[in-house]
Amino acid sequence: MKKWIASMESRFDAWGRKLEAKQWQYPVDLTAGLFSLALSIILLIVMPSQYHAQPTEVMDGGSFPKLMIYVMLAMSVGLIGKELILISQKKPLAKKSINLLVEVKALIIFAIVFIAYLLCKTTDLFVVGAVFLALAFLVYFRCKKPLYYVITISMAVAIWAVFRFVLGVRF
Repeated sequence: MKKWIASMESRFDAWGRKLEAKQWQYPVDLTAGLFSLALSIILLIVMPSQYHAQPTEVMDGGSFPKLMIYVMLAMSVGLIGKELILISQKKPLAKKSINLLVEVKALIIFAIVFIAYLLCKTTDLFVVGAVFLALAFLVYFRCKKPLYYVITISMAVAIWAVFRFVLGVRF
């Protein structure tokens, strides 16, 4: 078992070194402007189906949201215009660097929490998700001490039991 764990850890370390070397840069303001432009156009297309306006009303339920979407559209066009001017003047754009290893780690942590939520939801027992969460994080952070596993599992079960049976709280 120890050999298998060691081989898996060496494989994960190799993947980590490969991912850590991968950097990705993108222009922040231009990307935000394009995303906001696309989102505001989509919202303007979808919005009329969300409420029914009466032709006799001056202000209806969609007037203020529509105004805010037009403001968002104007600001995104202004941001894109500013970036295009910087490009035409051959000035550097503000860029954000993304490290692929950091993003993959964040995705794994999100997946662990989401799976714990699904376990809680499907089994209707909070303790199942809590135990999975404790074990998954200990494995993810490569904890090698068996006592830590015993402590976290027993504490998760004990806290759940106190809330469920002593305090009468159902999660």
